Amino acid sequence: MKASDLFVKALENEGVEYIFGIPGEENLHLLESIRKSSIKFIVTRHEQAAGFMAATIGRLTGKAGVCLSTLGPGSTNFVTAVAYAQLGGMPALFITGQKPVLQSKQGQFQIIDTVKMMHPITKYSRQIIHGQSIPYRVREAFRTAEEERPGAVHLELPEDIAEQEVHEEILQIAKVRRPIAEEKAIAQAVEMIQNAKSPLLLIASGANRKRASNMLLQFVEKTGIPFLTTQMGKGVINERHELYLGTAALSTDDYIHHAINRSDLIINVGHDTIEKPPFIMKHDQQKKVIHINFSPATFDPVYFPHHEVIGDIANAVWQITEKVKPQKSWNFEYIMGLKRLFKNHLEERFLRKTFPYNPSQLVEEVRQTLGKEDDMLFLDNGMYKIWVTRNYPVYAPNTLLLDNALATMGSGLPSAIAAKILHPERRIVAMCGDGGFMMSSQELETAVRLKLDIVILLLRDNGYGMIKWKQQAMDLPDFALDFGNPDFVKFAESFGAHGKRVETIDGLGKIMKDSFEQKGVHLIDVPIDYEDNKLVLIDELKKLASI
Repeated sequence: MKASDLFVKALENEGVEYIFGIPGEENLHLLESIRKSSIKFIVTRHEQAAGFMAATIGRLTGKAGVCLSTLGPGSTNFVTAVAYAQLGGMPALFITGQKPVLQSKQGQFQIIDTVKMMHPITKYSRQIIHGQSIPYRVREAFRTAEEERPGAVHLELPEDIAEQEVHEEILQIAKVRRPIAEEKAIAQAVEMIQNAKSPLLLIASGANRKRASNMLLQFVEKTGIPFLTTQMGKGVINERHELYLGTAALSTDDYIHHAINRSDLIINVGHDTIEKPPFIMKHDQQKKVIHINFSPATFDPVYFPHHEVIGDIANAVWQITEKVKPQKSWNFEYIMGLKRLFKNHLEERFLRKTFPYNPSQLVEEVRQTLGKEDDMLFLDNGMYKIWVTRNYPVYAPNTLLLDNALATMGSGLPSAIAAKILHPERRIVAMCGDGGFMMSSQELETAVRLKLDIVILLLRDNGYGMIKWKQQAMDLPDFALDFGNPDFVKFAESFGAHGKRVETIDGLGKIMKDSFEQKGVHLIDVPIDYEDNKLVLIDELKKLASI
């Protein structure tokens, strides 16, 4: 059989259902093998978007998503998506083509050392130099991508290797059990929790997979310890829970950090320093931090935990829950009072209706419209991400997806497309700023071609809003961050999508509901005013410092 056929059989053996990408002439043997297989190949309009889609499949399933590009510019277009998967802990296999390696075909035309380029930003990067090694390379790539901490892997398949004659050989996939935490580490964690005066549970991105959700809920229910989340840890426990305090959308000085500052022990589950810090540790503080994760902490000037529990997160939390005893000496009065204070603050903000929409009003209307537990909201990267993660309660794991590791713009729409392919029965919304959307807007054609039902909220402020907020915080003049936009309604219609514009103070919810009923791809142009950025996220945070 041909080596490219063996490659595809190895992918099928791994359970691959979709490959996203743009092939080139060096991939044609592999493309023909895919055509004859059970795998569906989805053509995208940019390799970066294909990488975002593959990474999202990996994040939602725990099995590596797969994408394909040609050599040279195709492979360099993968780089941002590779880093997105690697930093975000999303298992994904990036396959690139290459000119023949056994003989020169066109000199050095389009040739770069793709394997070397991928080494610093992947867990594993290899060129396949003989067809018979394919089953081993593919198995190792998937094993490496999916083991903790998950991430990106890369295989390069040269054109002449792809057409080699080989004999069929498929490897058996054995289930590998993750190591569990050591007994003494569990005992010390239990002792620290029971001796604390006001412990807090912090849920981060590493807990947003596997079986951790149920175990963490049992821990909270048994102990009564309040919990907060990082941006990528949202939804691990239903945030309608009475003990949910909020999300650390900022790193310092938000109301949630006053709760952290009053706590003497943070039980930090699933956090590593790749995700933006939810709080900043200081050497002169008496507060202790327990690090519970699949792997040891990376020590950093902002993060240096005092005790580590290393092993399968769900099992570690279960062991601690079994052994810990709630203490009468625990005091959460101040911490829960802060929650009530912020709840009242949010309700006051939601009562303010403006046009263009203010961020709090936007978040409230979207949450009311997406009322089902399995509705999914995908965020690109922009100012709205802070507002959503701070104000939007999430009801189930992986129903609010965002990137707070690489935090790249342009990922929102491709990620939503991948989720809709995976979950056609769910209501899927992508929320994008006008800056980020235009970095992947060509994928509107992909969504239309695939006949997906998807809603895109295009938040239009005609500038790079988050950097404007930073300028304001530094008391700098507004400079170099404004741009023009197309008519987004006509823009959407030119791709065959439905274009709509919010023009009234209460129009968004109705337009969203109508869009869900009408099916198809709907882009909704939502004018937004970020004036509250300074009012709420700068001035009012200064007031909180006096609490």
